[in-house]
Amino acid sequence: MKKTAQGQTARTAAGAAAGASSVSGPQTPSGASSAGDEQRGTRNKVARSILDHGPSTAAELALRLELTQAAVRRHLDSLVGDGVVEPREKRVYGSRGRGRPAKVFALTDCGRDAFDQDYDRLAADALRWIAQSAGGGARGDAAVADFARARMAAQAERYRSALEGVPPEERARALAEVLTEDGYAATARSAPASAGAPVGEQLCQHHCPVAHTAEQFPQLCEAETEVFSRLLGTHVQRLATIAHGDGVCTTFVPQTLSTAGRPRPPGGSPSQPRHVTQARGAGAGEAPGATSTAGTSGSTTRTRTSKTNASKTRNGKTTASNATTAPANTAGRNPA
Repeated sequence: MKKTAQGQTARTAAGAAAGASSVSGPQTPSGASSAGDEQRGTRNKVARSILDHGPSTAAELALRLELTQAAVRRHLDSLVGDGVVEPREKRVYGSRGRGRPAKVFALTDCGRDAFDQDYDRLAADALRWIAQSAGGGARGDAAVADFARARMAAQAERYRSALEGVPPEERARALAEVLTEDGYAATARSAPASAGAPVGEQLCQHHCPVAHTAEQFPQLCEAETEVFSRLLGTHVQRLATIAHGDGVCTTFVPQTLSTAGRPRPPGGSPSQPRHVTQARGAGAGEAPGATSTAGTSGSTTRTRTSKTNASKTRNGKTTASNATTAPANTAGRNPA
């Protein structure tokens, strides 16, 4: 949210970094604010006066704000304690007179960041210029995508070093930790279980430092997703993004390994096969080409193949006639 110079108070660095003394947003009407609000409002006026006029002494601030120097010094002490301003020796040009040089108070970098910033628009303008310089259209989009990938490359190297040696099933949580260090407030948790849904984890980023720019240039989100996929060693799916109006950036990371760290066997557990057919060679009591099928009862069924009309009977004797019969079990016998 952008704040104008008048009618609104700027949040100080203490409010940005530690939720300390300052109050952001419009000041409450005169007469309705508490004493604490009035103190914070005056403190913000002191900081704003330094922003508008540069490093100032307590006497100069008191004159501009129509306050006593004692009151100004009290507010300056609070601002120094919050890290919003810092005292400096006043530069003296020419010959310096007698006495101790007056101190001036200047805004720190944190204190300056508490006021209006336009970094989002600057970044968007730069990306728009890249797209236009490449010719616009598809070429412009590709140029922005190249920039987004190059931007993520440096981060990817640092993330990769943090994930070295981490087991695959723990990489999403390790990645969330390094993302949090970069201000993304990331977490990793198991994906909600539902019928037919794949098993995996959700990598959630509760804050996005570039959300306003990514809203105009989704290539930033796409490049980030590509980096996540390479770092985690699996295809990931972006389910939601803050840039598109969602509350959290959510990335689904599918589970590719079993809890034992080995690939899941297809069709169930190897210890309980559904159907197993095993070819067996000729041996004692078995015919060549016989097959056995393992069932729940554990019995063995032998199958022999023969042609119809395998034999003819004449005068009580059996003779082979145009027939092919599997050899009988002749173990321990002489052929008749």
